[in-house]
Amino acid sequence: MCTQKHPHDYSQQLYDKYREVFEEYITSTVVPCLMEKHDEFLLKELVKRWHNHKVMLRWLSGFFNYLDRFLVPKKSLPSLNEVGLACFRDLVYKEINGKVRDAVISLIEQEREGEQIDRALLKNVLAIFVEIGMGKMDCYENDFEEAMSKRVANYLHSSSKPKLLEKEQHELLSVYSSQLLEKEQSGCRALLNDEKVDDLSRMYRFLSKICLDPVSNVFKQHVTAQGSALVVQAEDAATSAANRTENRDVNVREHFFVSKLIELHDKYMTYVNGCFQNHTLFHKRLKEAFEVFCNKSVAGCSSAELLATFCDSLLKKGSATQRLSDEAIEDTLEKVMKLLSYIGDKDLFAEFYRKKLAYRLLHDKSGNDEHERSILTKLKQQCGGQYTSKMEGMLTDLTLARENQSGLVEYLSNNPNANLGMDLSVTVLTMDFWPTYKSFDLNLPAELVKCVEVFNKFYETKTKHRKLTYLHSMGTCNVIGRFDQKAIEITLSTSQAAALMLFNNSERLSYHEIKSQLNLGDNDVVRTLHPLSCAKYKILNKEPNTRTISPSDVFEFNSKFTDTMRKIKISMPPVDERKKLVEDVYKERKYTIDASLVRIMKSRKVLGYQQLVSECVKQLSRMFKPDVKAIKKRIEDLITREFLERYNDNPNMFKYLA
Repeated sequence: MCTQKHPHDYSQQLYDKYREVFEEYITSTVVPCLMEKHDEFLLKELVKRWHNHKVMLRWLSGFFNYLDRFLVPKKSLPSLNEVGLACFRDLVYKEINGKVRDAVISLIEQEREGEQIDRALLKNVLAIFVEIGMGKMDCYENDFEEAMSKRVANYLHSSSKPKLLEKEQHELLSVYSSQLLEKEQSGCRALLNDEKVDDLSRMYRFLSKICLDPVSNVFKQHVTAQGSALVVQAEDAATSAANRTENRDVNVREHFFVSKLIELHDKYMTYVNGCFQNHTLFHKRLKEAFEVFCNKSVAGCSSAELLATFCDSLLKKGSATQRLSDEAIEDTLEKVMKLLSYIGDKDLFAEFYRKKLAYRLLHDKSGNDEHERSILTKLKQQCGGQYTSKMEGMLTDLTLARENQSGLVEYLSNNPNANLGMDLSVTVLTMDFWPTYKSFDLNLPAELVKCVEVFNKFYETKTKHRKLTYLHSMGTCNVIGRFDQKAIEITLSTSQAAALMLFNNSERLSYHEIKSQLNLGDNDVVRTLHPLSCAKYKILNKEPNTRTISPSDVFEFNSKFTDTMRKIKISMPPVDERKKLVEDVYKERKYTIDASLVRIMKSRKVLGYQQLVSECVKQLSRMFKPDVKAIKKRIEDLITREFLERYNDNPNMFKYLA
């Protein structure tokens, strides 16, 4: 009947007949029975008829399953199940839903008045409102819930709503909130550990109706644990690599650690903005968590130094990060600034960063001037103009130095008497802007003395109000070494070049002769000669042939030296200035605290101890977190130096002395 070809295919007629059977049965049997019932009897009859209808529907749709599998998809018709439900909805539900709703509300009122009712019946009737919607809640919401809400509004004042909600929230939420938070498999910690973002969002919406403190505290503890684990991981990596002394390995580890911190911050900032709907409480907890582990040291390095080193590798020419796009570098710098906001020792970061910035600028290692200025702008916005004034001055110095160099080249070309027979480049720096560099009175070779004299004359044509001090420790020279096999261009420090040029006039020189002729101290002589005679490139032969320099050593030029490269670079041994830099920063804090205290007292004239300390902490918090004991000592020192005076009748009150 159904599998025959047209015109012998009766599947459509069978489908139509299927609907007619339901309609006929409902009209002739179901509706009359329901119409003669009222109140609770109506509800019982409805539940009975609905149950029978579903049984009939299940059997008939099973018999004619062929129609569901072939005719329905072919002609885009409603399924047999939908047809059966629609018949009951249109012929029964729409006729009696008003009477049913009233009967349900009547039962609810009876229970409120203390009577016993058939709760199972009530549940089954309300289930019909849901099921009849065929996957939607429209029937339940429009035909029952809305009417129920209107009735409540009729007999309850609007002021009752918050009270009822509060009671409901207490019974349904508050009582069980701690259990939900602490559940081992599905609590807040478990959701954070398993990264169940959707479930966290639901938990936030659920708990936002009562109190967010518990879940925000769990969030803080989780982030703190994750960050502290990164610190431990970095410590372990540093310990396991303690035997490796390559600076490259250290930098890689530091870069990896800071990168992981950035990833961690990105991850949980997404949680704050998404799961926790950008709530200020979760921003605060994230900040508190990062402040815990961002102020820990890693393998003896403070977080301030690690961040400065990370920025250096990001901005340095030739580093792996230079393959990043400008947008990616800017984005990373923005994230580093966010991490910096969690660090207490921002003044320490400034000094480490300034030291590395100076190296990049003076050795032409900076990858991009725009990025250098961009990070200073970000630092200025976060910490104030005083924080970046020296670094901005350094960039200005380099710009002026380039102009100076162009002027020097023009001066040399216009003055034949000033012909040096070599290229000369001089960078003039403003002393106050730059880190302190070692200065020594090096005896220069005649060729370099002439360079100094020529530059002095050139500079006098520009200004006569500045005194030039030459930092030979920062200078570099390119010299040609004429060896037996070939000539090699060597890049080295000024003191190393001066030492090598002594051998133009002498075949052998003792340690003391070199020291005397160069006018250097013992430490500087050792640092100058060691790379030339004991390291990779042995330009000088040393007697005895040991790995260290001693005052009894004798040196001679190694004419047999050769190398596969035509250009080589000999570096001075690095000096670890970290300890001194940190000491200088802590020493500078004394003067910074003094200046802050004087500013406050000059403005306020008279102030109590607690107010003075709190205002001082507030002023300096953008740079560092001053210790209260240190502030107290500085107050006592200012009293001794007669900047402040303590009231005799009230020792906790101070007066400013003009």
